[in-house]
Amino acid sequence: MRFIKANFPADKADAVIAIVERANPVDWSVDSGYGRFEKAIEIVVETGRGQGLVDDLQSLLSGSPDWRVVVLPVEATLPRPEAPEPTDEKVSTTSLREELYAKVDRDCTLNSDFILLTVLSSIVAAIGLNGDSVAIVIAAMVIAPLLGPILAFALATALGDMSLMRKASKTAVTGLVVGFVFALALTLIVPVNMESLELTSRAVIGPEIVVLALASGAAAALSLSTGISSALVGVMVAVALLPPSVASALFLGAGDYDRAQGAALLLGLNVVCAILSAQLVFAYKGLRPRRWTSQQKAGRAQRLNIIVWCVLLLLLVALAYRLNIRLT
Repeated sequence: MRFIKANFPADKADAVIAIVERANPVDWSVDSGYGRFEKAIEIVVETGRGQGLVDDLQSLLSGSPDWRVVVLPVEATLPRPEAPEPTDEKVSTTSLREELYAKVDRDCTLNSDFILLTVLSSIVAAIGLNGDSVAIVIAAMVIAPLLGPILAFALATALGDMSLMRKASKTAVTGLVVGFVFALALTLIVPVNMESLELTSRAVIGPEIVVLALASGAAAALSLSTGISSALVGVMVAVALLPPSVASALFLGAGDYDRAQGAALLLGLNVVCAILSAQLVFAYKGLRPRRWTSQQKAGRAQRLNIIVWCVLLLLLVALAYRLNIRLT
């Protein structure tokens, strides 16, 4: 369930109440406002039934000088609400658009914490790859903050939000570059172990790699849109992004340029697959902007993006196939 509180001018009270009654919430009540707000209404809705209500409130109040809508998850409520009667109405399992946006916007913020986590995870991954230690590589995946910008970019495409798209791109590129540079710097201190299977396997590209990256991106997008914990899928995305990036740096530092190119191609394939599958999931879940005109623009942009990512995927697969022949 969701708890929604709206603060608004008194002259909007009748219209707000009409919107709330039309949404058929679990419960609601009107009260005097607080501070600069003249009126307030508190609403409890079933999971999957709040998006239309929030959109209608925003459309009504967006022209007013003093208003605010706050959405909070409900952990428990007493008395327990009665089970809704079965109907033919399709109830969405997708979280509110505003909740998703706030989460990905926070997770793709480029700050000192993101940089530090990227540096630490890259160093740990480099040590694990060089030492042929699966456990250490997994530890690096757990702390790698790469899930946020990937999901933010895919969601920005679904919503047609260029500002979020630029922010996510900047954070993702910065994270990958910083991790690559620090892993490369390690090769000046520690000799690269070219006998490590954990390392050399990152230069081999097979069909299962593409499937893994597609599954990782889809699982990440599904976990975000449905509110399921993203901890495990975050590790899945880290599997697809962090090790090949670090492996490419280690191969480059060791002077093995073919394998460095192979690991870089693997990274490119994984990025494209993760974003492509996440965009497809968001399209399937029906995530789109609030306004009709914005929906049309976002829909066209989303279709164009999917086509572009598909073309990039085919080109990278062709390059990887040629590189695999050369390596073998």
